[in-house]
Amino acid sequence: MTVDTPSWVQDAVFYQVFPDRFARSPTVPKPGPLEPWGAPPTTHGFQGGDLIGLTDRLDELVELGINALYLTPIFTSASNHRYHAYDYLAVDPLLGGEAALRELLDRAHARGMKVILDGVFNHCGRGFWPFHHIVENGAASPYRNWFLLDEDVLAGQRQLNPYPDRGGGQDEHPRLGYRAWWEIPALPKFNTDDPAAREYLLSVAEHWLRFGIDGWRLDVPDEIDDERFWQEFRRRCRAINPEAYLVGEIWDEAPAWLQGDRFDALMNYPLGTAVLGFAGGSHLDHGVIDRHGTYRRMVRRLDGPAFAGRLEHLLGTYDRSVVASQLNLLGSHDTPRALTVLGGDRLALRLAVLLQATLPGAPCIYYGDEIGMEGDQDPDCRRAYPAERDAGDRWLRTFVQTVLAARHEHVALRRGTVRTLAAGGDAVAFLREAEGQVAFVALNAGLEPATLPVELPHALTDGAWGEVALPGLAVGLLLPDEPGAAGSADGIARWMLTMPAQGALVLVQG
Repeated sequence: MTVDTPSWVQDAVFYQVFPDRFARSPTVPKPGPLEPWGAPPTTHGFQGGDLIGLTDRLDELVELGINALYLTPIFTSASNHRYHAYDYLAVDPLLGGEAALRELLDRAHARGMKVILDGVFNHCGRGFWPFHHIVENGAASPYRNWFLLDEDVLAGQRQLNPYPDRGGGQDEHPRLGYRAWWEIPALPKFNTDDPAAREYLLSVAEHWLRFGIDGWRLDVPDEIDDERFWQEFRRRCRAINPEAYLVGEIWDEAPAWLQGDRFDALMNYPLGTAVLGFAGGSHLDHGVIDRHGTYRRMVRRLDGPAFAGRLEHLLGTYDRSVVASQLNLLGSHDTPRALTVLGGDRLALRLAVLLQATLPGAPCIYYGDEIGMEGDQDPDCRRAYPAERDAGDRWLRTFVQTVLAARHEHVALRRGTVRTLAAGGDAVAFLREAEGQVAFVALNAGLEPATLPVELPHALTDGAWGEVALPGLAVGLLLPDEPGAAGSADGIARWMLTMPAQGALVLVQG
C-alpha cells in the first residue's frame, strides 16, 4: 500500500495552543465573570482566551518560526478544554464563534500558516443534543442507537443517569445506563457502528475541511476499534483536501495505523520522551515523572548510545515519509511541561529543542515552552500565556527562534536521511543529508566534557562547513584526527569531536 503524506508537513513547525489560556481579546464578549488571567489553573475554571486573541498574536508566532497551528478543541462545550463537545458544528461563543475561526484561518493562511483542529469522535459531552434527546425520551428517542446503552434502558425499564453524583448516593460505580469514556459520566461514548452516528461524525470532519482547516488531530482514535471507520474517514477528508494532515493521538509505537490507509502520522511521544530522557540526564525530575502514569513508563534517563539506539529503532519502525511527517513534541496539554520534567534546567531544554528542530518530523512547540513556562500535570500544565508581549525567558525564545530559522533555511535539517555517526557517554552525533546538502549535528547532554571519534566519507570533508549559531549553548569542535594521514585509502576521513558539558555543534555544508 502506498504511503501518501502531505508534502507541506515536512517543512512545518507547529505551535500547539490551548485556546482558553493563550490570549484574550476585548472584542470577544464574555457572558460573565472569569478567573483572573494568569491565576493558577483549575480543573473547571475559564480564563477567557479566544481565537481573536490568538489571531492578534500571529505575527509573533511567525517571527518565532511557526508556520502551522494545532488547536485543542474549539467546538461548543461545557469544559475549559472542550473535549466535552455538545455541538460539533459550532465554534464555542466564548472563543468568538465561527466568525472568529474564519478570521483566524484567513489571517493565518495569508501568512502561509496551516491550521489543524482537534477531532474528538470517540465520545462527546453529555450535553450533546442527540444524547440529551435520549435523556428526555429514553428508548423512544430515534437517537438511541448513537450510543452504547444498557439493555434495561433500551427496553424502557430505566432511564439514563448522566449525573450520578447529584443523587446523594455514595456508589463508587453508579449505573449510568450507558458506556462512558473511562467511566466518566460526562463523556458518553459514541456507537460508531450505527450508520447514522457514523455519518454524522464523518460529515463533521468534512464540514470543517470545507470551511478551510488544513487537517485533523484525532483524539484517542485507537478507542474506536474499527479500522474501516478510519479508512473511510481518510478517504472522505482527502476527497475534500488531498493535502489534509491526519495525525492520531496514540502514545506508543503503532505502525499498523500508518500504512497509508488511516493516518499520516502520530503524536510522537516515543521520540519526545526519549529526547527528554537524553537531554535531561541527571536533571530529570523523577517526582514529576512518577506522578504522570504514562511518563512513569516512558521517560527514563538515556545516555548517548541508548538514545542513538532508540532513535534508530524509531526511524526504522515506519516508512520514511511517515517518519518525516510525525508530530514531534516535547510536551502537550496532557503532560507536565518540558522544563518541569527537566528539573528546571534551561540548558537541557535548549538541547531538547535542538534535537526536536534537527530530527525528521514536524516539531510541535507547546505554547509557552519557548519562553520557559513551567507546570506539573493537568491542570497545572495549562497555565495562561503571559499577556505582556516581552514576558518570560526572552533568551530562551531567541534560542528557539534561531534554531527554527536554521531549520527553515537548511533543507538537510528538515528533510532527507539521518544516520548516527558516533555515540558515547552522554554524547551523540548524527548526519543528515537532503537535496545535495549535508548537516552535522552533535550534542553532549552530560555535565562533563566529552570526546567522540567521528568517521566521515572524504567526499563530505572536501567542502566548507558553515556553523549554525546556538545562542546560550557552549559550542563543540570537530577537528581532523592526525591531519593529512587519516584514512585516505578506505575513503574515510577520521575526525575527533570535542564537546563541552551540555554543549552542541551544528554544521551545514552545501
